[in-house]
Amino acid sequence: MKFGFVLPFGDARTAALLATEAEASGWDGFFVWEPVWGVDAWVSLTAAALRTERIRLGTMLTPLSRMRPWKLASEAATLDNLSGGRVTIAVGLGATDTGFTQFGEVTDRRTRAELLDEGLAIVTGLWRGQPFAFDGRHYHVQPCDFQPPPPPVQQPRIPIWVVGAWPAERSMRRALRYDGLIPSVRGADGAMRQATPDELRSMQPTIAERRGDTPYDIVVEGTTPPGDDTAAAAAVRAWADAGATWFNEAMWATPPTPDGLAGLRARIASGPPRVGR
Repeated sequence: MKFGFVLPFGDARTAALLATEAEASGWDGFFVWEPVWGVDAWVSLTAAALRTERIRLGTMLTPLSRMRPWKLASEAATLDNLSGGRVTIAVGLGATDTGFTQFGEVTDRRTRAELLDEGLAIVTGLWRGQPFAFDGRHYHVQPCDFQPPPPPVQQPRIPIWVVGAWPAERSMRRALRYDGLIPSVRGADGAMRQATPDELRSMQPTIAERRGDTPYDIVVEGTTPPGDDTAAAAAVRAWADAGATWFNEAMWATPPTPDGLAGLRARIASGPPRVGR
């Protein structure tokens, strides 16, 4: 299992600093979230790339349904070249309560799913190179040879992790088509939430049937107590036993204050959970 750290707040300078500290403390990945309006994720990741050498850098997550796919393809390919092939993109429909309505973004779930499918097809198609054309319901792309960027370092593509809502067939089919699953289920209240280890375990036959022996990540998040290896190991081992390959420390409840930042740095400095490492 690999371990990432998700930055819940902070500007690009903060991202660069904490990514450097995460790399030094043995974390495998460093991730930022991509807001409708806020600190730009790709600027933050670029700053982090310039200060690090090994750690993977990515989004957690990118709401592709509200973005221009060609812009995302350009940003990710540019950063993959800059970082020497260390980028991972996590995508999903996004949380509409983060500014979608205020900025006139599409909120209808079905439409966002269509935009996500078409966006992924365009992003990966552009990475493969020109000539590329796409004719969908929402997007229409013609071949363009005007100064195309270099292809990503990682081939056949930059890894893409996709939210999969179990047991929705369309959502799971989308996730299993790419490089990793962020397992999600609909709770009793109707809201989407992360799957439990038992729920993830129930997905494994479907994952095995459709992916076979092809490498495939399963990505979950949570919090583990610093300085208590026994408790941290117990929490993470349940996910590892259920088939997760990445555990991302995500301290979303941390307040964006100096004390909160100090808490993030302390957690990073204590290192990832030590489970079979």
